[in-house]
Amino acid sequence: MAFWKQFVLSLIVIIAGFAAWVFLAPGAGDTMRDAGIPESIVSRIAPKAEETAEAGASAGAQGQQRGQGQGQNRRGGGRSNAILVATEAVVQGVVNDRLNAIGTGDAIRSVAVTPQATGTIREILIKSGDRVKAGQVLAKLDSEEQVIARGQADVAVKAAVEKSNLYHNIKSSVSRMDVFDSEIAEQGARLQLQAAELNLARRNITAPIDGIVGIVPVNIGDNVTTSTPIVTLDDRSEILVDFWVPERFSNTVAVGQPVEAMSVARPGQLFSGVIEAVDNRIDAASRTLRLRARIDNSSDELRAGMSFSVSMKFPGDKYPAVDPQSVQWDSQGSFVWQVSDDKSHKVRVSIVQRNPDFILVKADLKDGDKIVTQGLQRVREGGAVRVSADVAASGEVATQ
Repeated sequence: MAFWKQFVLSLIVIIAGFAAWVFLAPGAGDTMRDAGIPESIVSRIAPKAEETAEAGASAGAQGQQRGQGQGQNRRGGGRSNAILVATEAVVQGVVNDRLNAIGTGDAIRSVAVTPQATGTIREILIKSGDRVKAGQVLAKLDSEEQVIARGQADVAVKAAVEKSNLYHNIKSSVSRMDVFDSEIAEQGARLQLQAAELNLARRNITAPIDGIVGIVPVNIGDNVTTSTPIVTLDDRSEILVDFWVPERFSNTVAVGQPVEAMSVARPGQLFSGVIEAVDNRIDAASRTLRLRARIDNSSDELRAGMSFSVSMKFPGDKYPAVDPQSVQWDSQGSFVWQVSDDKSHKVRVSIVQRNPDFILVKADLKDGDKIVTQGLQRVREGGAVRVSADVAASGEVATQ
């Protein structure tokens, strides 16, 4: 590199270093004045140095004042040394106070009607959806043979009665055995008539209960037997709902307890009822107990086979409830900080149930006790604390 280039580069470096010293060094202005440089030049090329020096002096003064103020606060002693915390009061929580289960509904009475005799259907007197009364004829079978048999039995009864009457009128001419035989024959003929009338009556298929007719699966002309279902009748004035509950409720539920049920088909609409029956044993496989509830259905809004969400209320078990943030852990287990007389005290707790908004615990706590929820890092056993609500009321500013 040429000499003149080296000279120019060195000059530039020297000027840059001088400028940096002038603008960054706090005492640059005083040094130039001591070197005899006129004040007009110093004030023009080193204003930042002067400002920096003034700022440093001002900061030092403020720091001294702040130190004095803090010393005074420390000498004031009182609450400024206490740890600032936020607290929440202990409330009472309840567990196992509500039971929810899913069950299936059934009519309070339901009958699959079958014939009492074998034959061919000659007449169907009902249709799906009809309301029928007990004893009402639903369908008829062919009955010609039974009509003839009843007529024959009727004739036999008349003949037996005439013979018996005749023997009674001529007792003196006949033996007592003949009279007795005529009476037996009359009674036998009457029994044959009753059997014939019964067989004829069984050709009519009748309703055993009051109810609503389901779909009729047979037609006129079908040959049916005593095992052929003719129709299903449901008495759905009340609905029975079977459901299963965990075994821990086995000593809590009882017949007559109120229940509320909501059908999946009618969301938001509650139906009231009571426990109709409680099973006598716990299912070993599922560890559940079977219950049966009876739901009023006088409005006929519910159907057999519906799915229900059933709920029950109980007194439940009561425990102290604390904020989830307040529970801490150490080598001995879980605990909370209780504030009493402006001091913090460690209280051991045993967690019963966790919920999103609170935790139920077993502990020596009562309603209204103050439990620390924030500022837990600096809390110590027996240490002085300030509750944030007190600080806000007094107008003090937190220093932590």
